[in-house]
Amino acid sequence: MPIALAALFLYGCGSSGGGAGSSGAPAGGRGGRGGRGGDVPVTVAQASLRDVPVEVQVIGNVEAYATISVKAQVGGQLTEVHFREGDYVKKNDLLFTVDPRPFEAALNQAVANNARDQAALGQAQANMARDAANARYAAAQAARYAQLFKDGVVSRDQAEQLSANADAAAQVVAADNAAIESARAGMGASQAAIETARLNREYTAIRSPIDGRTGAINVKQGNVVMANSVDLATINQVEPIYVTFAVPEVQLPDIKRYMAEGRLPVRAQPQDNPEDSETGVLTFVDNSVDMTTGTIKLKGTFPNAAHKLWPGEYVRVTLRLTTRSKATVVPNQAVQTGQNGAFVYVVKQDQTVESRPVTTGARVDQDMVVDQGLQPGETVVTEGQLRLAPGSKVVVQGGRGGRGGRSKS
Repeated sequence: MPIALAALFLYGCGSSGGGAGSSGAPAGGRGGRGGRGGDVPVTVAQASLRDVPVEVQVIGNVEAYATISVKAQVGGQLTEVHFREGDYVKKNDLLFTVDPRPFEAALNQAVANNARDQAALGQAQANMARDAANARYAAAQAARYAQLFKDGVVSRDQAEQLSANADAAAQVVAADNAAIESARAGMGASQAAIETARLNREYTAIRSPIDGRTGAINVKQGNVVMANSVDLATINQVEPIYVTFAVPEVQLPDIKRYMAEGRLPVRAQPQDNPEDSETGVLTFVDNSVDMTTGTIKLKGTFPNAAHKLWPGEYVRVTLRLTTRSKATVVPNQAVQTGQNGAFVYVVKQDQTVESRPVTTGARVDQDMVVDQGLQPGETVVTEGQLRLAPGSKVVVQGGRGGRGGRSKS
C-alpha cells in the first residue's frame, strides 16, 4: 500500500509539470514566432531629413487654349476642301474655297463703275474751267458797261443786261462746283464698292485664324453654304493648352501668398499614363468661390509641345506651393493610428520599442512628414506593429521597410 501511494504521487507530479510547459507563452514576446528568446521580428527604417514639396493634388480637366468655329463669310458653292479631318494647321493655311467667280464679276463691275465716275469728275472739272472763264469775261464786260453808263455813252438797259449776264455766269460756276463734288462723292462710293468686292473675293478663300488641330468637316465639298450660317469645322489650339481644376477654398490664402512670391508650377499627369506628365504654371485664379462646392477654380497653362494633353481629358493635377527644407520623414507604413491619434514605434538602444505619439504633415510619395514627436536618425518600425506593445523586445529582419531601412541579425 505505501508503495502504490508513492507511485501515484510521482505520476501526478510528472503530469502537472508537463501541462504547465505546454500551455505557457515565451516571455516577453506575446506568443511571437521566429525571434530569438521570444523577440518580435520587425522591419525598421530611420527617420531622415528631406526637402519636401508642399503640394495640392486634385483632378483637373484639359481645355483648348482657344476654340475657333470656322464659318463662310460669303455665300456660294464650296468648291474645294484643302485639309483632312484631324490635321494640324498653321495660321493662314487655306482650308476651304468658295466659288469665287460671282465675286470676281462683282469686283470687275465695281472697277468699271469707278472708272465711269472718274470720267464724270473729269468732265465736271472741265465744264467748271470753261464756265469760270465765261464768268470772268461777263464780269469784266459788265464793269465796263457800268462805267460807260455813268459817262452817258450807253443806255441803262444795256448796262443792266450785261450785269445780269455776269450774275448768270457766276451761278453756272456754282453749279459746276456742285457737279464736281457730286462726282467726287460718286467716285468715293465706287471706290468703296471696289474694296467691298475685293474683300468678298478674298473671303472665298477661307483660311485658318490660328495654329491648331482641326476637327470633323461639317460641310462637304460641293455643298452650297450661306454666309455665317453653319460651322464648316472647328479648330482647337493645343499649343499652349489650359488645365482647369478646383481646390478647396481653405487653400486659397496659401495659394495667394505663394503666388505673390513667384509663379507656381503645376504638373498634369494623364490618368492612363501617370509617368507621361507635363509641367506648366498657374496663370488664373477665379474671382469668386463656388458656394455650392466650396471650391475655387484655377487654371494652369502648359506648353504641350509634345501634345501629351488633349482637350476634354481628365488629368491628375499637382500644384506645388513651396518646398519645405529639412523636414523629418518616415515611410508611410511606420505611422499608425490609435485612439489618441497618430503614433510610431521607436526602437531604442536596448532593442525594445516605445510607442511615440507624433504630429504628421504632408504625404510625399511613399513617405510621411512628421512635424512633431520624432528626431532625425531615430529608428521606427515599418512592419510588424500588430504584434508589438510598449516595451516589447524586437529583432530586426530583412525586408521592405521603406527608405533608410536596415537589418540586423
